[in-house]
Amino acid sequence: MPKHDLILLAMDASPTLDLMERALHASDYELATTHDHAGLDRIIQQSIPALMIIGEHLGGEDGFSISMDVLERFPTMPIILYSEKTGSDAAAKVIRAGVSGFLHPPLRINDIVEEVQRNLSRASKLGDWLRREVKRTTASLEQKAKISEAERGKLEAIISNIQDGVIVLDESHHILLANKIVQEIFNLNGAPIVGGYLKDIIPNADLSALIDRARNGALKYHEINFDDGRVFNAQYTPLPRIGSAVTMQDISYLKEIDRLKNDFIHTVSHDLRSPLTSILGYMELIGRSGPLNDSQQEFLGRLQASVQHMTSLVNDLLDLGRLESGFDTRRETVDLCNVMEYSLNVFDSQIKSKSLQVITEFSPNIKSLRANPIRIRQMIDNLVGNAIKYTPPNGRILLNIVMQENQIVLRVTDSGPGIPADEQTRIFDKFFRASNRPRDVEGSGLGLAIVKSIVESHQGRVWVESKVGVGSTFVVLLPAHD
Repeated sequence: MPKHDLILLAMDASPTLDLMERALHASDYELATTHDHAGLDRIIQQSIPALMIIGEHLGGEDGFSISMDVLERFPTMPIILYSEKTGSDAAAKVIRAGVSGFLHPPLRINDIVEEVQRNLSRASKLGDWLRREVKRTTASLEQKAKISEAERGKLEAIISNIQDGVIVLDESHHILLANKIVQEIFNLNGAPIVGGYLKDIIPNADLSALIDRARNGALKYHEINFDDGRVFNAQYTPLPRIGSAVTMQDISYLKEIDRLKNDFIHTVSHDLRSPLTSILGYMELIGRSGPLNDSQQEFLGRLQASVQHMTSLVNDLLDLGRLESGFDTRRETVDLCNVMEYSLNVFDSQIKSKSLQVITEFSPNIKSLRANPIRIRQMIDNLVGNAIKYTPPNGRILLNIVMQENQIVLRVTDSGPGIPADEQTRIFDKFFRASNRPRDVEGSGLGLAIVKSIVESHQGRVWVESKVGVGSTFVVLLPAHD
């Protein structure tokens, strides 16, 4: 018999308890006896028994409740309940308690020993099953860990060999991972960077500005420029429960193509200006050389309008070329509200001809700008002119200028057709015009491109908020002059 199996008898003193002690001693079991709940807890703390026999009553407490309490702490503990009662009520209480065995009078020594052996055998089988499950689960976890490590290796190999720079950051902007392209982009010469704070490891002003701009979420377009002429487009993407990722693509060749295109447009525009001036001059001379009939006068007028439109387009292209070349360096103190009022005076006849309601809301504390007054006037003329062109007769235009911290915010809101959502990101591109524009509205598609160039040359930002069928709001953010 297993001499090291400890049986705990938790019962009130009685002849039945004496019988159980004699039967189990004779079968070579080690015994511990207690007559109250506190004694049971003390024995369990000192040495967990292999099996418990708990009486229906123990020191004035309910043995069924004590059994349930023990099973909450030791779910696999084999417990035999002894009750003086028999029948369905006693059996129901045993089932509710969740114990593994039940003894009741009349008792014989063989009944006690057989019930104890049966419960110990069942507990042993349950223990073997638990050990097998733990072993199987552990093996499964080890296999999953191997798979996870293999997947991690594949991921690192992919990230290391792609041609875009990739930096993964934690929520505090410490570097968790960076591929070798990042080392090459920032000339880090293989220095260890994982674990370091991004702005300390890579002290690049444009990269730092990207992190500052991206505090409120994802950021798709941000240029990182280098002194050697390289330009990278960077994207910032939040990663849930990790932090964020910064990816960078080399767009230097695209910038060079764009520069060559702009140079070509600027050159062609400059070369077109002289012949257009000559054409206008000769058309004026035609009118002075002799009388013209009505048809000739009509044709000459249409020709003059077309040449003037082409001249306006050439002037816009030349202006755009100067702005993008960085030649616009003139700066003076400019009052934006005064420029807006002057522009409205110029457009007064157009406003009246369409019976437009123009509402101006200028805050009294607007600071001045350090800007090129000609360019600021050109920017406002383009925005207000567009609002007038696209607002239908009897429509409404709102012009709003307010201060926001040390930024001047200009809003031009029209009640026109609006801009489709999928076209709003392209509205500031050269020669782009919205697909739902009215057919009778003329334009070159350069006005908003010029607005964007002027705003950016003054370290500002411009964007559009629009809803089809409701109207559009163009927002300009410019730094105030201290």
